[in-house]
Order: sequence, then structure tokens, then C-alpha cells
Amino acid sequence: MGVIASGHSDKAGGLGTLSVFAGWPVGLARLALLALALLLLAAAVLPVGRPDSDPGARHTPSAGPAASTTAADEDDEDIALYKAAIRRIQAGENYYDFIVPEQRARDYPVNPGLAVRLPTLAYLDAWLGGAGQIVAAVLLMAGVIAAWWKKFGEDPQLKRLRRLATAMVFVGASLGLNRYYFVLHELWAGMLVALSFGLHRIGRDGQGGRWIAAWAAAALALAIREHTLPYVLLMGATALWLRNWREAAAWGALVAVFLAAMSWHLAVIAAQVLPGDPHGPAWLVMRGIPGWLGNVVQSSNLRWLPHWLAGPAVILMTFGWLGWNSRAGVVAFLLSAGYGAAFMLAGRWDNFYWGAMIAPVMFAGIVFAPRALTALVTAARLDGLRRTRVVLA
Repeated sequence: MGVIASGHSDKAGGLGTLSVFAGWPVGLARLALLALALLLLAAAVLPVGRPDSDPGARHTPSAGPAASTTAADEDDEDIALYKAAIRRIQAGENYYDFIVPEQRARDYPVNPGLAVRLPTLAYLDAWLGGAGQIVAAVLLMAGVIAAWWKKFGEDPQLKRLRRLATAMVFVGASLGLNRYYFVLHELWAGMLVALSFGLHRIGRDGQGGRWIAAWAAAALALAIREHTLPYVLLMGATALWLRNWREAAAWGALVAVFLAAMSWHLAVIAAQVLPGDPHGPAWLVMRGIPGWLGNVVQSSNLRWLPHWLAGPAVILMTFGWLGWNSRAGVVAFLLSAGYGAAFMLAGRWDNFYWGAMIAPVMFAGIVFAPRALTALVTAARLDGLRRTRVVLA
């Protein structure tokens, strides 16, 4: 975390010439290099899809045949549920008047209340309509790309890496144009997180930062999907660390408002739960590394690659952010690794789409991976490897 407080400050977020690995003890650098190598090896051989032995049931079905549904079938059922909610809102119904009976009729759990989505996206989709959703998706993707192009451009050290990094932002964000998934909450929330982070500039002691637009984008993402909360907490913690008190207060206020709104949402749902409603399956299933890799790969354009390439790509995207010598690079690493750790602990195989929360942010990290690896090898004083390093800067 030392790099967060080092380097001179500018619009891009506290750029500095020193690598995050500068000053590391040789033993620690070598241990980190070994851990990276083992992670890459594990990522190449571990599965990124649901094992055949996993039943993948999203809930306890009421009919026998439903127990054998595939992941694709379940995705279709999810989308059908969300589209039904949109149609009923367009017909003039109130979300909380129908959503619990609708989910119960479709054999979806309503207990715990977190199994019932927040209504924000359903109302937005109902208001926008099909054509409006397409326009919104195009504008959001364009906004994400433009925000990151400008963010990378404020670092004079990147040079041609700016174009490569922005191109990877496009690859990550392009999934947002898939009309079939417009009703999925994670798709929009993840794109808004990418927009928020692209707009954000990390200041210090209340100077040099820019965060209001980023805060607004994150607030909308949080209103759509509660899985945005880790990002909001990280931004608040970063503001506190760097003594940006007004910004920290704003992120804290957003968390407080969200918790109050979520408490109200859960209370409304709980009042409609019947004694016979089954409890949904646990989300804390601890899938380990395959859970992390599977979520990101299956919810992004990495799904087109063979698993022995897609898995290591996720690791390099995460690690690579440490090659962007800036406070923003460190925060991007913490954000990517933090969601990765969460996916290792929580989420079933049929929750793979949670990966869309972070995938749009991650892709550009792989561009900086050679720089990060070079810096780590240098800190480890492995002269043989250092002579064969690849320099893209």
C-alpha cells in the first residue's frame, strides 16, 4: 500500500516513477514470484466451468424434472423472470405487489430476501423500452471507453500503452452490448463501476482529486446491484487513507443510505414470505480458485478462449495492474483481487454472472503485466530472468 501514498500527485491519480515492488526485500519478492507462478499454473489446469459432479441447482425445485436443468436453462429462467417483471411494471403494476408471488410461482426462492432483486433496473428497463436500452448500452460503453482513454492519457509514462490499455477496456466493456443480457443486473452495475473508476481521480489531503461524477455512477450501480458495495467501500477506504475527508464522507453517506434502503427492501419482502416458503441454497460455498476464474471467464469475452489460456489471463489481468506505477493502479489491483477473493468464498456455479461486476475493469490490467513482472523479477534480483525480460514501455 506504500505506493498509494508515494509519487507526485496529478489528475491520473498520484503517478510516480517507482514500481510498487521498489524497496521490497529480496526474499519477499521471490516469494511473491513463486506465488504468481503457482497461481498461473493452477489457473491453467483448474476448470473454469461447472464440474460434472455439481448439480448446479439454484434452488430446491418443486418438480423432479427441474432438478436436471443445465446452466443455460437456468440463465433462460432468470432472464424470463426479469422480463416478466419489466412487463408487469409497464402494465402499471407496483414491483413489490407482484415480485414475491411471481418468484414463488416460478419456483424461485424468496427467502432470504436477498434472493429478490432490488427494483431499480426493472423500472429503468421498463421506462427505457427495448430501443432505449440499446441506446443506453451504447452510450454507457462509449462513456467507459472515453473515461479510461482520458485517464490513461493523463499518465505521460504510458505512451503507446495508452492505446493498448484502452483497447482492452473496449474488449472488456463490449459485452455490455449483448441485448440478451440487458435484463441482468450485474451487466449494468459492472459497466457503471468501470465508468465510475474511469472517472475517478485520486487526490491527497483533499487536493488534486475528482470524485463527484464517479460517486454518482457508483450510486446508480449500487442501487441496481448490492454487489457494488465492495467497490464503494474500497473507494471510501482509499479516501480515508489519503485524508480526503469530504470524499470519504460522501462514500460513507452512500453506504449509509444504501444500508437503510436495503433494510427497507428486506422488510417489505419478509412481510410477504409464507411459512412454507423454502429457504434458498447457501451462497457461501467456497469454490476456491475455480470460483474466481469461472466467474470472470464465463461472464466476459474470455469465454471464447480455451481454459488453459483464459484462466491465466485472469491472473495476469489482476497482477498486471501493479505494473501501472500509480495509486490508481494499486487500487485497481486491490479491486480486482478483492472481488476474486470474494468469488472464491461466495457464489454457486450458477452465479457465474457475478463476474460481470468486475470483468469490465480487469481487462486493461493485462497490458501492464510485463512491466509488473519485470519489476518483480528486478526486486527478486534474478539476473538471468531479468536479462530475458520483455519491455513494452
